[in-house]
Amino acid sequence: MDFLLEIGTEEIPARMIDGAREELARRVGELLTRERLANGSEITAYSTPRRLAVLASGVAAAQPDVSEQVTGPSLKVAYKDGKPTPAAEAFARKVNVGVGDLEKITTPKGEYLAATVQRKGRAASDILAESLPKEIAGIYWAKSMYWRGKLAERFVRPVRWLVTLLDGDIVPLDFAGIRAGDTSEGHRILSSGEVPITRPGEYAEALATGWVIVSGEDREHRIRKALDAATRTISGARWREDKALLDTVVNLTEFPSAILGSFDPEFLSLPEEVLVTVMRDHQKYFALEDAQGKLLPHFLTVLNTDGDPDGLIRHGNERVLRARFNDARFFWDTDQKIPLRERVAMLKSVTFQKDLGSYYDKTLRVQHLVSKICAVVNYQALVEEKPLVVRPGVAFKAAHLCKTDLTTELVKEFTELQGIIGGLYARVQEIDPIVPRPTIDAIALAIYDHYKPESMDDDVPRSIEGGVLAVADKADSIAGMFALGLQPTGSKDPFALRRAANGIVKIIAEHKLPLPLSKLFADARAEYAGSEAERRFDSKVNFEEAIASFMRERLEFYLRDARGFAYDVVNAILAADADDVVDAIARAGAVSAVRGSEDFTSICIAFKRMKNILRQAAETKKSIGVELDMDSLLEDAEKAVGARMLETSGLVQALRDRRDYARALAEISRLRQPVDTFFDKVMVMVDDEHVRANRLALLRDLLSEFSTIADFSEIVTEGK
Repeated sequence: MDFLLEIGTEEIPARMIDGAREELARRVGELLTRERLANGSEITAYSTPRRLAVLASGVAAAQPDVSEQVTGPSLKVAYKDGKPTPAAEAFARKVNVGVGDLEKITTPKGEYLAATVQRKGRAASDILAESLPKEIAGIYWAKSMYWRGKLAERFVRPVRWLVTLLDGDIVPLDFAGIRAGDTSEGHRILSSGEVPITRPGEYAEALATGWVIVSGEDREHRIRKALDAATRTISGARWREDKALLDTVVNLTEFPSAILGSFDPEFLSLPEEVLVTVMRDHQKYFALEDAQGKLLPHFLTVLNTDGDPDGLIRHGNERVLRARFNDARFFWDTDQKIPLRERVAMLKSVTFQKDLGSYYDKTLRVQHLVSKICAVVNYQALVEEKPLVVRPGVAFKAAHLCKTDLTTELVKEFTELQGIIGGLYARVQEIDPIVPRPTIDAIALAIYDHYKPESMDDDVPRSIEGGVLAVADKADSIAGMFALGLQPTGSKDPFALRRAANGIVKIIAEHKLPLPLSKLFADARAEYAGSEAERRFDSKVNFEEAIASFMRERLEFYLRDARGFAYDVVNAILAADADDVVDAIARAGAVSAVRGSEDFTSICIAFKRMKNILRQAAETKKSIGVELDMDSLLEDAEKAVGARMLETSGLVQALRDRRDYARALAEISRLRQPVDTFFDKVMVMVDDEHVRANRLALLRDLLSEFSTIADFSEIVTEGK
């Protein structure tokens, strides 16, 4: 059988639709499986701004009948003097069998009475009618509302209709005061209203007659074709690919079309970033460009109607865009009257966070932190006899000016442009008359990029100075919030600290900054010392421990999801050290390259065995030698392991210091033969306490000496 659920609502915010659609499909699938109604069900999810729908095929009409054993009272309670007691008789009536037909079973708790009963499966319609309202109400929304009184259900938008069909029959479901039926609603403008649904499998076709394309993929395909067709009317033009905007307009429309509009070419004198932001973020327009990527004075807009034959919509969109561009040009010209360097003091009146002070306070902290980061990075370059990596003057000046655009009219109007506007203004203004143009451009670039990356898919700042500034800015925010006790919990992260931490890890990784995370956050925390903000810090917070755990989690996420390393490799290398991002990546790459080889696999198994032996020794309170006594090693096999350990440890440490992990792992793998022989020939847990303690010390030293690259016991081996 096929099952259809459609929830019809007022328009749902576009950004919330995809997640809700997938969650509803998951909830319905899990319900069918849990209630034994799924028999290879195929779940298809649909959505438009006014509906969420799930179509499930292969649904059973009813649960299968099942036999199950029901346990009753113990024999001691059920019988007295060989005769059944009232307890036994009551149990027999409950399971609807005679007392003499009850079974006797033995359980870990003793002997009990039992009965095998047949339970008839419930009808799918009854189960769905009972359970689906809870699943619908359980969908997560970033924001929801109530419209039938505060004690009624909450949902993202008011529910206006429900369709629930099991094959051709209506499932009698009630939610939000709406009784489910077999009638949907068509396009709000183009259709005549109600659209009857005869059977679930005809859902998409039926809605199509009501001018609704229920498949997001089909709407995207239609939009792309419409954009292409409109663009072809301009010679040499192409529309600028923008997946995020495309996803948005897909979720804003039910029957999309596209039209071409134009604007006065004189607006092209404004920076492209400003024009595109106005079109994209405020009007949901696609930009057009020429073959060289230069912006053209045209735009594309996606409509939720079947075209614009009279050009009225196009004219209205052009008029609105002209007004927005005029505002942007006015703000641009007005902002130039106050240079960025004079805006720094204005940041005293712009709050960063109520307990952490103003953006002026943040600017001072970030400047100092940038200087410390530059010193750490450049010191390492000097140690390695390489040229200085980062220009401290550029990074420091960029830090001084990076937040000043928050005081500009253009950023107040178009908040999406913060950072970008600062970079653009720094490029066109005389931020310092004695600074040469290449340096000004470098400062401007660092300011422009310092909010990057905004996601794991976003690019990092293009210059290393921009990267250092971005790291300092994000680290300052994380340090302050953690010290206040405002760290993320569960799915809640109101200050986007996970995103900031992901950005730090990605910048350090891609710019290969020799910057220990513990040092970075210790310095960031130190910048708050003696401030008014520090007086508000939560004394119960163990700052170092909380930050270390948080950043280890973010580094693990980066290594697994961004770099694609196997989970056990990531666990192994982070168990050894999770403080140096660049080093962790190098170690993960080396371990990944050798895992699966026979020698390395054998060593991993041996290390697991050593770890287990040492754990069992600790649990049974067996003493372990404080220091390994080489002279007390009795067997040839243990002497060989001790000798090879001394011979290899120094070489491995030298290779590790040079980050030559491939050769270091090769040397560790050479331990296989003596270690295998040791476990074949030597009994560790002997009765002689001194011998046992010394052998345990040998295993402990082996683990500690050769687990600095990775904890090899974390590597999953075949059959383990």
